[in-house]
Amino acid sequence: MNQFDRNVTDKHRYKFDAMPAKLDFIQSATGLFLALFMWGHMLFVSSILLGKDAMYSVTKFFEGEYFFGKSYPIIVSITVAIVFIIFIVHALVALRKFPNSYRQYRIYRAHMKQMRHSDTTLWFYQVFTGFVMFFLGSVHLYIMMTNPGNIGPYESADRVVSQWMAPLYLLLLLAVEFHGSIGLYRLVLKWGWFEGSNPKESRKRYKKVKYIITLFFLTLGLLSLAAYIKIGLEHKERVGERYTPTSLMPSQK
Repeated sequence: MNQFDRNVTDKHRYKFDAMPAKLDFIQSATGLFLALFMWGHMLFVSSILLGKDAMYSVTKFFEGEYFFGKSYPIIVSITVAIVFIIFIVHALVALRKFPNSYRQYRIYRAHMKQMRHSDTTLWFYQVFTGFVMFFLGSVHLYIMMTNPGNIGPYESADRVVSQWMAPLYLLLLLAVEFHGSIGLYRLVLKWGWFEGSNPKESRKRYKKVKYIITLFFLTLGLLSLAAYIKIGLEHKERVGERYTPTSLMPSQK
Protein backbone atom coordinates (compact mmCIF):
# COMPACT_ATOMS: atom_id res chain seq x y z
CA MET A 1 0.00 0.00 0.00
CA ASN A 2 1.45 3.39 -1.03
CA GLN A 3 1.25 6.59 1.00
CA PHE A 4 -1.77 7.90 -0.91
CA ASP A 5 -3.80 4.75 -0.28
CA ARG A 6 -2.82 4.81 3.39
CA ASN A 7 -4.01 8.43 3.76
CA VAL A 8 -7.34 7.64 2.06
CA THR A 9 -7.82 4.61 4.32
CA ASP A 10 -7.05 6.64 7.46
CA LYS A 11 -9.46 9.37 6.34
CA HIS A 12 -12.34 6.88 6.11
CA ARG A 13 -11.30 5.12 9.29
CA TYR A 14 -11.22 8.23 11.45
CA LYS A 15 -14.18 10.42 10.57
CA PHE A 16 -14.15 13.97 11.88
CA ASP A 17 -16.93 14.63 14.38
CA ALA A 18 -18.21 18.16 13.81
CA MET A 19 -20.87 17.99 16.52
CA PRO A 20 -18.75 19.48 19.36
CA ALA A 21 -17.89 22.47 17.15
CA LYS A 22 -21.55 22.93 16.21
CA LEU A 23 -22.63 22.77 19.86
CA ASP A 24 -19.92 25.29 20.75
CA PHE A 25 -21.22 27.65 18.08
CA ILE A 26 -24.82 27.26 19.29
CA GLN A 27 -23.75 27.94 22.86
CA SER A 28 -21.79 31.03 21.80
CA ALA A 29 -24.56 32.39 19.56
CA THR A 30 -27.36 31.89 22.10
CA GLY A 31 -25.16 33.26 24.89
CA LEU A 32 -24.35 36.39 22.89
CA PHE A 33 -28.04 36.94 22.08
CA LEU A 34 -29.10 36.52 25.72
CA ALA A 35 -26.35 38.83 27.01
CA LEU A 36 -27.29 41.59 24.57
CA PHE A 37 -30.97 41.05 25.35
CA MET A 38 -30.31 41.40 29.07
CA TRP A 39 -28.42 44.65 28.55
CA GLY A 40 -31.35 46.03 26.60
CA HIS A 41 -33.81 44.67 29.16
CA MET A 42 -31.90 46.32 32.01
CA LEU A 43 -31.92 49.67 30.23
CA PHE A 44 -35.67 49.46 29.63
CA VAL A 45 -36.42 48.36 33.21
CA SER A 46 -34.27 51.20 34.55
CA SER A 47 -36.57 53.71 32.85
CA ILE A 48 -38.33 53.80 36.23
CA LEU A 49 -35.42 55.98 37.39
CA LEU A 50 -36.67 58.65 34.98
CA GLY A 51 -40.14 58.54 36.50
CA LYS A 52 -43.33 56.48 36.39
CA ASP A 53 -44.48 58.09 33.15
CA ALA A 54 -41.22 57.13 31.43
CA MET A 55 -41.57 53.49 32.49
CA TYR A 56 -45.24 53.50 31.41
CA SER A 57 -44.26 54.81 27.97
CA VAL A 58 -41.62 52.10 27.54
CA THR A 59 -44.17 49.44 28.51
CA LYS A 60 -46.72 50.69 25.99
CA PHE A 61 -44.04 50.86 23.31
CA PHE A 62 -43.33 47.14 23.66
CA GLU A 63 -47.04 46.38 23.72
CA GLY A 64 -47.30 48.04 20.31
CA GLU A 65 -49.56 50.92 21.29
CA TYR A 66 -47.55 53.53 19.37
CA PHE A 67 -47.69 51.37 16.23
CA PHE A 68 -51.25 50.01 16.32
CA GLY A 69 -53.04 52.64 18.41
CA LYS A 70 -53.87 50.00 21.01
CA SER A 71 -51.90 47.87 23.44
CA TYR A 72 -51.41 44.18 22.65
CA PRO A 73 -49.74 42.45 25.63
CA ILE A 74 -49.63 39.24 23.55
CA ILE A 75 -46.63 40.81 21.75
CA VAL A 76 -44.77 40.69 25.06
CA SER A 77 -45.82 37.06 25.61
CA ILE A 78 -44.54 36.02 22.17
CA THR A 79 -41.26 37.88 22.66
CA VAL A 80 -40.70 36.34 26.09
CA ALA A 81 -41.58 32.87 24.77
CA ILE A 82 -38.90 33.19 22.07
CA VAL A 83 -36.35 34.36 24.63
CA PHE A 84 -37.40 31.50 26.95
CA ILE A 85 -36.76 28.93 24.20
CA ILE A 86 -33.33 30.39 23.45
CA PHE A 87 -32.63 30.45 27.20
CA ILE A 88 -33.46 26.74 27.52
CA VAL A 89 -31.41 25.81 24.43
CA HIS A 90 -28.42 27.71 25.81
CA ALA A 91 -28.74 25.99 29.18
CA LEU A 92 -29.05 22.50 27.67
CA VAL A 93 -26.03 22.99 25.42
CA ALA A 94 -23.96 24.46 28.27
CA LEU A 95 -24.79 21.53 30.57
CA ARG A 96 -22.39 19.29 28.66
CA LYS A 97 -19.49 21.28 30.17
CA PHE A 98 -20.70 21.03 33.77
CA PRO A 99 -19.03 18.52 36.10
CA ASN A 100 -21.40 15.53 35.95
CA SER A 101 -20.36 13.98 39.26
CA TYR A 102 -19.05 14.99 42.65
CA ARG A 103 -15.74 13.34 41.79
CA GLN A 104 -15.33 15.55 38.73
CA TYR A 105 -16.24 18.59 40.82
CA ARG A 106 -13.55 17.74 43.40
CA ILE A 107 -10.97 17.22 40.66
CA TYR A 108 -11.83 20.59 39.16
CA ARG A 109 -11.68 22.35 42.54
CA ALA A 110 -8.26 20.82 43.23
CA HIS A 111 -7.12 21.87 39.76
CA MET A 112 -8.44 25.41 40.30
CA LYS A 113 -6.62 25.77 43.65
CA GLN A 114 -3.41 24.41 42.18
CA MET A 115 -3.49 26.57 39.06
CA ARG A 116 -4.63 29.78 40.77
CA HIS A 117 -5.50 31.17 37.36
CA SER A 118 -8.14 33.89 37.29
CA ASP A 119 -9.79 32.60 34.11
CA THR A 120 -10.17 29.13 35.64
CA THR A 121 -11.84 30.70 38.67
CA LEU A 122 -14.10 32.82 36.45
CA TRP A 123 -15.27 29.65 34.67
CA PHE A 124 -16.33 28.20 38.03
CA TYR A 125 -18.26 31.37 38.88
CA GLN A 126 -19.92 31.23 35.48
CA VAL A 127 -21.03 27.64 36.03
CA PHE A 128 -22.39 28.45 39.51
CA THR A 129 -24.27 31.59 38.42
CA GLY A 130 -25.58 29.76 35.35
CA PHE A 131 -26.99 27.01 37.59
CA VAL A 132 -28.69 29.61 39.82
CA MET A 133 -29.90 31.65 36.87
CA PHE A 134 -31.59 28.68 35.19
CA PHE A 135 -34.04 28.28 38.07
CA LEU A 136 -34.57 31.94 38.99
CA GLY A 137 -34.65 33.09 35.37
CA SER A 138 -37.21 30.44 34.45
CA VAL A 139 -39.55 31.71 37.18
CA HIS A 140 -39.24 35.31 35.99
CA LEU A 141 -39.68 34.46 32.31
CA TYR A 142 -42.73 32.30 33.01
CA ILE A 143 -44.37 35.09 35.02
CA MET A 144 -43.70 37.64 32.28
CA MET A 145 -44.93 35.26 29.57
CA THR A 146 -48.21 34.42 31.33
CA ASN A 147 -48.92 37.89 32.78
CA PRO A 148 -47.86 40.32 30.04
CA GLY A 149 -50.55 42.83 30.96
CA ASN A 150 -49.24 43.26 34.50
CA ILE A 151 -46.15 45.25 33.60
CA GLY A 152 -46.03 48.90 34.58
CA PRO A 153 -44.92 51.29 37.34
CA TYR A 154 -47.52 50.11 39.88
CA GLU A 155 -47.97 46.58 38.55
CA SER A 156 -44.24 45.78 38.57
CA ALA A 157 -43.69 47.50 41.93
CA ASP A 158 -46.56 45.54 43.48
CA ARG A 159 -45.03 42.32 42.22
CA VAL A 160 -41.67 43.22 43.74
CA VAL A 161 -43.05 44.18 47.17
CA SER A 162 -46.53 42.76 47.75
CA GLN A 163 -45.83 39.47 45.97
CA TRP A 164 -42.43 39.11 47.69
CA MET A 165 -40.41 38.93 44.48
CA ALA A 166 -37.70 41.35 45.65
CA PRO A 167 -35.36 38.62 47.03
CA LEU A 168 -35.68 36.59 43.84
CA TYR A 169 -34.99 39.63 41.65
CA LEU A 170 -31.97 40.59 43.75
CA LEU A 171 -30.42 37.13 43.42
CA LEU A 172 -31.35 37.00 39.73
CA LEU A 173 -29.73 40.38 39.13
CA LEU A 174 -26.45 39.23 40.71
CA ALA A 175 -26.47 35.93 38.82
CA VAL A 176 -27.33 37.48 35.45
CA GLU A 177 -24.80 40.31 35.59
CA PHE A 178 -21.89 38.14 36.73
CA HIS A 179 -22.76 35.28 34.38
CA GLY A 180 -23.31 37.57 31.41
CA SER A 181 -20.16 39.64 31.80
CA ILE A 182 -17.97 36.57 32.38
CA GLY A 183 -19.61 34.83 29.42
CA LEU A 184 -18.97 37.76 27.08
CA TYR A 185 -15.37 37.97 28.27
CA ARG A 186 -14.82 34.27 27.56
CA LEU A 187 -16.65 34.61 24.24
CA VAL A 188 -14.32 37.39 23.09
CA LEU A 189 -11.31 35.27 24.07
CA LYS A 190 -12.67 32.14 22.39
CA TRP A 191 -13.36 33.75 19.01
CA GLY A 192 -10.51 36.26 19.09
CA TRP A 193 -12.65 39.36 18.66
CA PHE A 194 -10.88 42.74 19.01
CA GLU A 195 -7.57 40.97 19.58
CA GLY A 196 -4.56 43.17 19.00
CA SER A 197 -0.95 42.29 18.30
CA ASN A 198 -0.32 41.53 21.99
CA PRO A 199 -2.71 38.82 23.30
CA LYS A 200 -1.56 39.30 26.91
CA GLU A 201 -2.38 42.99 26.87
CA SER A 202 -5.64 42.30 25.07
CA ARG A 203 -6.68 39.90 27.84
CA LYS A 204 -5.97 42.58 30.47
CA ARG A 205 -8.03 45.06 28.46
CA TYR A 206 -10.92 42.61 28.16
CA LYS A 207 -10.95 42.04 31.92
CA LYS A 208 -10.98 45.76 32.62
CA VAL A 209 -13.95 46.24 30.28
CA LYS A 210 -15.68 43.25 31.90
CA TYR A 211 -15.37 44.76 35.38
CA ILE A 212 -16.63 48.15 34.15
CA ILE A 213 -19.65 46.54 32.48
CA THR A 214 -20.42 44.45 35.56
CA LEU A 215 -20.18 47.46 37.87
CA PHE A 216 -22.33 49.63 35.59
CA PHE A 217 -25.20 47.18 35.16
CA LEU A 218 -25.11 46.04 38.80
CA THR A 219 -25.38 49.64 39.96
CA LEU A 220 -28.14 50.35 37.45
CA GLY A 221 -30.00 47.19 38.47
CA LEU A 222 -29.74 47.85 42.20
CA LEU A 223 -30.93 51.44 41.80
CA SER A 224 -33.86 50.27 39.66
CA LEU A 225 -34.82 47.56 42.15
CA ALA A 226 -34.66 50.10 44.98
CA ALA A 227 -36.96 52.41 43.01
CA TYR A 228 -39.52 49.63 42.47
CA ILE A 229 -39.36 48.72 46.17
CA LYS A 230 -39.98 52.36 47.14
CA ILE A 231 -42.98 52.61 44.80
CA GLY A 232 -44.28 49.24 45.96
CA LEU A 233 -44.13 50.26 49.63
CA GLU A 234 -45.91 53.53 48.90
CA HIS A 235 -48.56 51.69 46.89
CA LYS A 236 -48.98 48.79 49.31
CA GLU A 237 -52.46 49.88 50.46
CA ARG A 238 -53.69 50.03 46.86
CA VAL A 239 -52.35 46.78 45.44
CA GLY A 240 -53.91 45.96 42.10
CA GLU A 241 -54.48 49.55 41.06
CA ARG A 242 -53.16 50.20 37.56
CA TYR A 243 -51.03 53.21 36.82
CA THR A 244 -52.57 56.16 35.02
CA PRO A 245 -50.06 58.42 33.27
CA THR A 246 -50.08 62.14 33.96
CA SER A 247 -51.32 62.91 30.43
CA LEU A 248 -54.51 60.87 31.01
CA MET A 249 -55.33 62.21 34.45
CA PRO A 250 -58.27 64.62 34.67
CA SER A 251 -57.08 68.18 34.88
CA GLN A 252 -57.55 69.84 38.23
CA LYS A 253 -59.02 73.34 38.15
